[in-house]
Amino acid sequence: MLVAVKRLLITALLLLLLVIATGTAASWWVLHQPLANLQQAQLLEINRGVNAGSTVRLLYQQKLIAYPRLAYYSSRIWLNPQHLKAGVYQLQPGLTLIELWHQLEQGRQHQFQLTLIEGQTWRQWQQRLQQAPYLTLRSEYLSDHELIKTVIGPAATYLSLEGLLMADTFSYQAYTDDVSLLKQAHQKLITELQLQWQQRAANLPYKNPYELLIMASIIEKETGIAGERALVSSVFVNRLNANMRLQSDPTTIYGIENFDGNLTRAHLRHETAYNTYRIAGLPPTPIAMVSRASLRAAAHPARSDYYYFVADGSGGHVFSQTYEQHQQAVNRYQRKQR
Repeated sequence: MLVAVKRLLITALLLLLLVIATGTAASWWVLHQPLANLQQAQLLEINRGVNAGSTVRLLYQQKLIAYPRLAYYSSRIWLNPQHLKAGVYQLQPGLTLIELWHQLEQGRQHQFQLTLIEGQTWRQWQQRLQQAPYLTLRSEYLSDHELIKTVIGPAATYLSLEGLLMADTFSYQAYTDDVSLLKQAHQKLITELQLQWQQRAANLPYKNPYELLIMASIIEKETGIAGERALVSSVFVNRLNANMRLQSDPTTIYGIENFDGNLTRAHLRHETAYNTYRIAGLPPTPIAMVSRASLRAAAHPARSDYYYFVADGSGGHVFSQTYEQHQQAVNRYQRKQR
């Protein structure tokens, strides 16, 4: 009888050990198994106050785990995840539950990327901000005047943010205030502008860094070819030094309300603050956001005897020293006359 009892106890103990071993293996497996149905990167939003239990339910609802109870108790036993950081996280294929808990505890949120493009206007940038995912749009609720004071500072006297923000790619976490990105863009612009102003070539026709910035914006709109920027800059510098009007189509277009894409002779005759066919010198403000390359071109124009250029129909330009040469180029490339 005693032997039978001992055998029964041993069997029960072995069964218990087997159950424990099986449970341990299952716990290890569920924590180290890649999340289910994660074939491509996926965003997961963790709200404030969320704990391990509600996170497991969220994962189950999104079909990323198959056994929520096992996942929860395994997590509590082996890790006891606490102090989960709210935010938006990117889940990559192959991510395990144990890796996810570490990611949430450390607050390693997804970094969104926003590229603000050179040559575009402030109004176009506003549209890009509106389309950016998980970006809090504070700028929408500020007037132009309030926004300028907020981004640049209370002493700012500019009428617009045009040209005062550096074109670049910016990283941000979910629900970042868009004004903070604009401040970054402005500081980058000021840093680069000051550098180029300090290192500029001698005898340039700019009274201050802002005029150099205006020139950079014109160069930005006139050509997208890197090798042409310094030549375009030389044409405009030569014209300013000779007291010639800039006669730039992009500046003129900037001053036309509701421009339909067709620049007419009537437009060229109409005097606005930006019609450089009618006004002398530079327009009053930049006409677009600039790149570092255009700032450098404005500060370091090529040495040339060019006073004219015309589009060659293939994305580049033909540069001329005299008006007669320019007219020949216009006839050939614009009027298609040989």
